[in-house]
Amino acid sequence: MSLFCCPHCAAPLERGERAYTCPSGHCFDRAREGYVHLLPANRMHSKMPGDDKGMAAARSRFLRSGYYAPLRDALCALALAHTAGLERPAVLDAGCGEGYYTAGLYEALTAAGRRPRLAGVDLSKPSVRHAAKGLAEAEFAVASVYRLPVGDGAVDLLVDCFSPLALEEFRRVLRPEGAFFYVTPAARHLWELKQVLYDAPYPNREEAVAYEGFDYLDIVPVEARLPLPDRQTIADLFQMTPYYWKTPREGARRLAELDRLDVTAAFRIHVFRRRGGGPF
Repeated sequence: MSLFCCPHCAAPLERGERAYTCPSGHCFDRAREGYVHLLPANRMHSKMPGDDKGMAAARSRFLRSGYYAPLRDALCALALAHTAGLERPAVLDAGCGEGYYTAGLYEALTAAGRRPRLAGVDLSKPSVRHAAKGLAEAEFAVASVYRLPVGDGAVDLLVDCFSPLALEEFRRVLRPEGAFFYVTPAARHLWELKQVLYDAPYPNREEAVAYEGFDYLDIVPVEARLPLPDRQTIADLFQMTPYYWKTPREGARRLAELDRLDVTAAFRIHVFRRRGGGPF
């Protein structure tokens, strides 16, 4: 049974071998890799929204090398704890990128004897293509987190890792008492990288914001020292960050000249629970 619903009429979608279909007759072809495009043309703000092929490839190379494994492990441990007692938890990775964390969640839940139903959405078609090729057991769609193709109250756990915070949609798709993990950068995340890129870097702002409709349960810190051994790895990390688009040329030149860089990865996982009862 698919977690996705029709972006036109909101009816449940049935996943077939070659297409997703709804009772109203809307049909969405599955790509060769298995993903589906559920972002209607009238909701696309550009021809190719989201990360391009180069950014998706850089992120995939970097994450496959295991540099952010401490964050993935922490998310998996939290997922096991917050879906305890659910044999078939429904998990949505909102802004899944190339599926690194989605795959980790699937492996952890199945290793614990669960039979999870996983779905991931992202605006970037190249990223979703990577995700679908790497995890055939989950379903992936090109879609916006602000218009999730998921039914009301259909999700037990929603994960947002460095993606836009679409709170109204997250409240809608989460079941009452469902869990929500929101990953943000800590104050000195990638500080050493920023010191190379900018003449006067400043720390990220850290906040603990209580959102309407959610109970704030915890903030879990995750930190690791990352030795980046060569120019390609440094370039991959740079390309997968927002700094790639807003760094002065001189800063980018300084970074390109480095053969090695040790950086600090510092994350915060904000853990919420969807309040029971009330409107979506």
